[in-house]
Amino acid sequence: MTAPAVPISQPGIYHDLPSPAYFTDPALSASGAKKLLPPSCPALYRWWADNPEPPKKEFDFGHAVHGLVLGRGDPVHVIDAPDWKTKKAQEDRKAAYARGDIPTLAKDWAAAKAMVAALRAHPLAGPLFEPGTGQAEVSLFWHDDEFGIARRARLDWVKGRLLVDYKTTRSAEPDACSKAMVDYGYHGQLPWYCDAAVACGLGEDPAPLIVWQEKTAPYLVHVTEPDPAALAAGRDRNRRAMDVFARCTAAGRWPGWGEDPLCRGPLGIT
Repeated sequence: MTAPAVPISQPGIYHDLPSPAYFTDPALSASGAKKLLPPSCPALYRWWADNPEPPKKEFDFGHAVHGLVLGRGDPVHVIDAPDWKTKKAQEDRKAAYARGDIPTLAKDWAAAKAMVAALRAHPLAGPLFEPGTGQAEVSLFWHDDEFGIARRARLDWVKGRLLVDYKTTRSAEPDACSKAMVDYGYHGQLPWYCDAAVACGLGEDPAPLIVWQEKTAPYLVHVTEPDPAALAAGRDRNRRAMDVFARCTAAGRWPGWGEDPLCRGPLGIT
């Protein structure tokens, strides 16, 4: 179910904020920033923000594993069926979505638990995500004084100065991870998280990490510290997106393809 977009009234740190309340807040997120710049545009961002996407079954497995690793997340409803082909299985999935649950086949739930076991056994990732040693799904809201906009971030795991992001992937091979950093905009997401941590008082020197885990057995894990040059490029892209967001918000216009003064300037789309 999708909750109405109600702005968070006070900037700060929220530890138990339900997913719908976070994702429908109108403050700009790292995901939103990506949609303001090519290969997207402000008009597509505005549609995406105003029309929340329904649940997608291709993301259910990742969400289920994510919740197991962090010990927090939307409830998982395990469906005892070999696949989604039967009418009963499809009806059960639809009912789970309506409740705000994550529908998961029994075989996929078993695989999810096997993934978590492999993660716990990893010499680096296991201690990072040791239950009770960090804070899961920390929602941060703050006002950006430079651009005059509201911003938000939701951190997977905060452990001291470490901001740990967990991602399931087809391949955790180092070169594949480096490519995914840029392809999926993670090089912009991580400095966004660092901005959030500093602005909300979590520390002046946050250190972002990504823990990648493959979705097929033996569920290999790779822990990476992002390259400073990639983070710098991502931070620059974030600034251009915030400039466009501020201009469009002030004008009340969200242009599509083609030149528009709102999307041009020292930080705008060029």
